[in-house]
Amino acid sequence: MKNTKKLLSLLLVIAMIFALAVPAFAEGETPSMAGKTIIVHSNDVHGAIAGYANIAALAAEYESQGAKVIVADAGDFSQGKVEVSSNKGLNAVKMMNAAGYDIATLGNHEFDYGYAQLKENLKEATFSTICCNILDENGKPAFEGSKVFDIDGLKVGFIGVNTPESQTKANPALIKGLTWLAGADMVKAVQAEADKLKADGTDVIVVLSHLGVDSESEPNRSTDLWAGLTGVDFIIDGHSHSVMEKGDNNEPIQSTGTAFANIGVIVIDDASKKIESNSLYEIKEDTAKDATVATAAKTIVDRVDKEYGVVFAKSEVTLNGAKAPNGNRDSETNNGDLITDAMLWKVMQNKEGLTVDADHVVAITNGGGIRAAIHKGDISKLDVNTVLPFG
Repeated sequence: MKNTKKLLSLLLVIAMIFALAVPAFAEGETPSMAGKTIIVHSNDVHGAIAGYANIAALAAEYESQGAKVIVADAGDFSQGKVEVSSNKGLNAVKMMNAAGYDIATLGNHEFDYGYAQLKENLKEATFSTICCNILDENGKPAFEGSKVFDIDGLKVGFIGVNTPESQTKANPALIKGLTWLAGADMVKAVQAEADKLKADGTDVIVVLSHLGVDSESEPNRSTDLWAGLTGVDFIIDGHSHSVMEKGDNNEPIQSTGTAFANIGVIVIDDASKKIESNSLYEIKEDTAKDATVATAAKTIVDRVDKEYGVVFAKSEVTLNGAKAPNGNRDSETNNGDLITDAMLWKVMQNKEGLTVDADHVVAITNGGGIRAAIHKGDISKLDVNTVLPFG
């Protein structure tokens, strides 16, 4: 009798384990997201590569519930942290491949290493890259303007557009020959792609825009673009690091912030072929991660920590890393002073090479290029590269 009870208990435990291992829906039951196509999206990742494991896990979760999933990004993935800047953005492309991205547009920081380097990086991409408002030296589109995904008869089209601020936020020598369509010309370029997609029977049209909503970006903001378009259903936005599920005037524009603070989610109903909802999925410490993607990210982080983590100096004070107010973009700061003093020091090591009097040598640095603080105490190469990722 005792042995029988033990056997029954063992069988019960095995049954419970098996129940936990199978999907949440039983045989014959419709999965909760069946009949839906979901776009999960990011923007302004800026080298926060650990988050790719989160977006991969979320995409897999929706797929396990019966949904079809498209993974998209709205730019600025290849600059911001040493994990991606150490090999000129290529690690970002590799991580996006690992996470299963399907499509991306370009941010202004994709051009930090130059157009030639960007093209080399994108040769490694297993995802499509689209952008309709950048012309090459021959006046032809430098990239594909749009792409359509046909998912069991549902056609979802994406159009890419990049901020014209890239022309002044990247080294001019590294983007020589490229031209950005701006203002009304940018709107016309996006509208032309939308009209083409509509004529081809595309059901849902989404713009992947790296434009932002900051007032300083007017008239090239995502809200300006939306106001000039017809036939477009939604804009996934980047550039201003905004956290929003809609524009100030209820425009269908969503942005996740930066560095995987959130993942964007857009749900399309396959039957009606309409967007039925959009939301932001907040990423927390315990948010699920894809193990394989997490391992790929850790390999990169560990290498960077080993190579760049050696302490070589010490600061007696905290060096200001703020933007504004009272930061590097609107004020004199001790961080900016140290950087420009270092530039002067370096130049003055070769006084013989000067073509002007020594007291006529000055140093200027862009406040927007100072990206972080250095805290009081030990300093490593990683700290310096985090403050100055643009070289």
